[in-house]
Amino acid sequence: MQSHTAMLLRRLLAPCLCTFALASVQTAVAQPDAQHYPSKPIRVIVPTSPGSTADYLARLVGAELSQGMGQPVVVENMAGAGGIPGTRQLVSAAPDGYTLGIISSNYAVNPSLYRKMPYDSVKDITPISILGTTPLILSVPADSPYKTLQDLVAAAKAKPGSINYASSGKGTALHLAAELFRSRAGIDVVHIPYKGTNAMMTDIMAGQVQFGILASASALPQIRAGKMRALAVTTPRRIDSLPDVPTMAEAGVKDYAYDAWLALIAPAGLPKAVSAQLRAQAARALSAPKVREALASQGLVAVASSEEEADRTIRGEIVRSAALIRAAGVVAE
Repeated sequence: MQSHTAMLLRRLLAPCLCTFALASVQTAVAQPDAQHYPSKPIRVIVPTSPGSTADYLARLVGAELSQGMGQPVVVENMAGAGGIPGTRQLVSAAPDGYTLGIISSNYAVNPSLYRKMPYDSVKDITPISILGTTPLILSVPADSPYKTLQDLVAAAKAKPGSINYASSGKGTALHLAAELFRSRAGIDVVHIPYKGTNAMMTDIMAGQVQFGILASASALPQIRAGKMRALAVTTPRRIDSLPDVPTMAEAGVKDYAYDAWLALIAPAGLPKAVSAQLRAQAARALSAPKVREALASQGLVAVASSEEEADRTIRGEIVRSAALIRAAGVVAE
């Protein structure tokens, strides 16, 4: 009787035990082995085009990460639609540390710029570290009659609506930085959106538009070549690459500060041990003299933050960008 009962119990429990064993195996497979991480190449998705500031940083830091971690770090560009398709690829990947992403300030703009987002900009990512900040530079054509920021502001106030400014696209960080300037300076200027930085920069140099705010990595080569003139930087302090150029506040625009940032992220659910290892390796890479020198040559400032600081930065920028978009009257798409 006991034997018959035992056999019956085994038959009843067998499917449950198999299911439990399968789930255990799947869980073990899903969880990366942090002790042996990384054991294969790491992919870094950059949701912007080759040659962008994010791409430059990704390749520079990626080379150092590869050396430190003993595995290839492959940068993959997925540009277009405000970086949303590339970021969607990232957040859809397994949270195992083998798919990472580099995002910039535009990431924080998208939740307010687009009505429908295919992911949650806060919940669907693991912020690993802020990697750097990029000062922005208010630039005019080399032969512009405006020698100082005060000249530009005075001309705009004298003839409201007569001065045009370029941006890399409606709702981008460069647009919002210029809108903050317009608001703080109390001027009426006309926004001309372009499809990307190269197009807007070409027309600034040609004098088709009167000014634009550009990332330092884009503007500095043209300023050094004498093709554009810098009137002010958007950071709270002057930058080493342009020590004679005043900040917006120094030039008379009170309470102005706006610099773009770049961050290393992973899909949500990245194990703490893997995140900590990546953060430590990123900090090591950013501290390398050749990396710091290369970043400084582009006007970039290396930053190695904690996960909490990265999370606060991203959340705070989403809130600030929403306010600027409302103030600028940008219509969500």
